This record gives sequence, structure tokens and C-alpha cells, in this order.
Amino acid sequence: MTTFQLAAIVLSLTAGLAYVNARVLRLPASVGLMATALVGSIALLGLDAAGVLDVTARARALVAQLDFANTLLHGMLGLLLFAGALHIDLADLGAEKVAVGLLALGGTLASAALVGVAAHLTLHLVGHDLPWIDALLFGALIAPTDPIAVLGMLKSAGAPRRLEIRIAGESLFNDGVGVVIFTVLLAIASGHGATWTDAVALFAREALGGAAFGLAGGYLTLRLVRTIDDYSVEVLLTLTLVVAGYAAAEWLHVSAPIGAVVAGLVVGNHARAAMSEQTRAHVDLFWRLIDEILNAVLFLMIGLAIMVVPVSRAVIGAAAVAVPLVLGARWLSVAAALGILPSIRRAIPHSIAILTWGGLRGGLSIAMALALPPGDARDVILVMTYAVVAFSILIQGLSFGRLLRALGVGGGSAAGAAGR
Repeated sequence: MTTFQLAAIVLSLTAGLAYVNARVLRLPASVGLMATALVGSIALLGLDAAGVLDVTARARALVAQLDFANTLLHGMLGLLLFAGALHIDLADLGAEKVAVGLLALGGTLASAALVGVAAHLTLHLVGHDLPWIDALLFGALIAPTDPIAVLGMLKSAGAPRRLEIRIAGESLFNDGVGVVIFTVLLAIASGHGATWTDAVALFAREALGGAAFGLAGGYLTLRLVRTIDDYSVEVLLTLTLVVAGYAAAEWLHVSAPIGAVVAGLVVGNHARAAMSEQTRAHVDLFWRLIDEILNAVLFLMIGLAIMVVPVSRAVIGAAAVAVPLVLGARWLSVAAALGILPSIRRAIPHSIAILTWGGLRGGLSIAMALALPPGDARDVILVMTYAVVAFSILIQGLSFGRLLRALGVGGGSAAGAAGR
């Protein structure tokens, strides 16, 4: 099957399920697409197991051909992160910079370590001896909250503006931090990062290099758009910044996700101001459509990914353990990060509970799990990851708005408007 034919199938499935969701289910777009794709995939597996249909092998081959890990990590992710960062106000982010920094860096590191240690110790009790490095890899890939899932949830939850900035800012940056931690641990596991000194140096080069690269690319684009007034060219410049910039960052071995976020912040807060009103409207519309279309495709792919997850009775126990383990680690890491400065915690009532439940995991975690070397450890990690992502999006995502209303912190359209 050609790449074009594969893209046609994915887009047709996405459009069809999006229509069914909008017409019948009327769930939030991301939840509805994932839920319908997941139910459809499970139905196919069940019919195949019962001998009614014999299509599972072909369906699995199709999903495998999508190459979820590479498609997201080396294609869609940069576009989605840039689109998410484009409308984050730097003044608002600056007001929450301490909280965002503590959560995105300290919280992500703490959560990765807590999950890794707990996974290694707990899985032994359910019959799975996960080596330390594999347990830490699971901690690294599941620790960051997914900005794509989080931003979609915030749009429908009616969160107050300050809370929205804190959650969105953390998710945009801890995404890049999580990828860097995962990359460092994977290098250690493969023998390319033999010492912890090498690991720290690799982390610094990836994180700081990615931020510097994104800053440079964003300001180069700013200088270019100041010299012209042609919306088609300026839209093309922003697209080139993301696509070529992401590829160049990966070639330079600096963090491409962090680079995409920083570039998005520069363009959104400086380059957009240098554009004419007509150009700004076209740039905003273009990136809003890119964001919504790719989000729809991504959540369809998450639902279909169950077809390649090696679910069996032997790993059901590991999946059942994973959800409370990750939630507990998230609560502890958020409490520790915000506990450093109590004034930050008190600025938003119930912030620990809200940030814990609002820390959704998404396609990025599944993509990193699929990128692990084949083996028994990968199979266990993939099942645990899928269980956490499915619970996160279907349960936490759907109930987040109700949680805000129950705690009296925004929620609903009226409260959301007041928070803004």
C-alpha cells in the first residue's frame, strides 16, 4: 500500500468517525474519536476471536504500517506543539513561570523516578520482573502530561485563565523534558550513555540546545515577516519553521519538541504582532485547522493502536497496577513541586488535586513505548502505557470539568468566561 493510499484510509476513517461523534455521540472531539476507534478495534478483535470474521491480521498490518511512533515523534509532534504554543501569552506564562518551571522540570523528573521505582518493586508482586532500566524508561515515557490531550481538555472544561496557563504551560514544556529524559535513558540502556556524567551532559545539550535552536528559528522568522506583507508567504514561512526546524533540530541532536514550543512562543507573541491584520487572521486560521485536523487523526490512531498492543492474561495484572501507580506518583510529584513555595500552591485553590487529575497522558507516551526495542519488557510497558492513556483520556478527560465545578474552581462556560 502506498503512503498516499494509507493517508486516504486514515483521513476517511477520521472524517467518518468525527461525523458520527458530532452527529450522534456529541462527546469532546478527542474523546469521541478515540472511544469510537477503540470500541471498533475491540469489536474486531472479539469477532475474530469468536471466528465470525477473519480481518484482524489485515487490520493489524494496516495499523503497523501507520508506524505510530515515527509518525508522531518525527512528524506530527512538532506541528501540534507549535500550534499549541502559538496562542500562549508570554505575559501570562511569565506570571506562572515559577510554577510551570517547577512542575515541568522538577515534577517530571520526580514523577519519572517515582513511577520507575514503584513499577520495578510492584510488578514483581504480580509476576513480572521488570529490570531497573526498563522500569525507569516506563517512568520517563509516562511522566510527562501530553499537551495535545491537555489542551483539548482545557478548551471544553472552562478552566479559569490562570489555571489554564499553568496546566498548558507545564504540559508544553514537560513534554519536551520527558522526551529528553527518555532519550537519555534509552542511550544508557543501549550502551551509548555509559556514565551518569554522560547522561547529564546529553540532557543539558538536548534541553538547552533545543530551547536555543527554537529561539533562533523564531527570531529569524520574525525578521523575515517584518520585511513583507503577503499572507501566503508568511504562512509558508511559519510552516517551514516548524517542519524544517524540527528536522534540523533532530539532525543536530537537540530537543526538537522543546525547539518547536519555544519557536511557537516567539512567533505567537512577536512575529504575529509584526503581521498585518489580514495575515494574522490567515496564520491563525491555518494553524487552528492544522491543530484540529492532526488532533483528530492522532486520537483515531490512539484508538486503533490497541490492535498492536500485546494484551494477554499474563499482563492484565500489570495494566491494573499501572493506573493507580501513575496517579499516585503524579500526586506526589505535584505536591513536592508546589510545596517548595507554598504561595504558589495557595494561589489556586485545590491546585494539587486539579493538576493531578488534569495531567492527561496521550499519544506521545504510546509512541515512546512503541519506540522501545522488541522484547518481553516492551510488551509489558506497552500494555501498561495503553491502560494509563485510555484511563487518562476517557475517564480523567471527561470528568475534569465536573471536578472543577465540584471544587468551585471555574468549570462550565460561565465560569470559564469569568476566569478569562
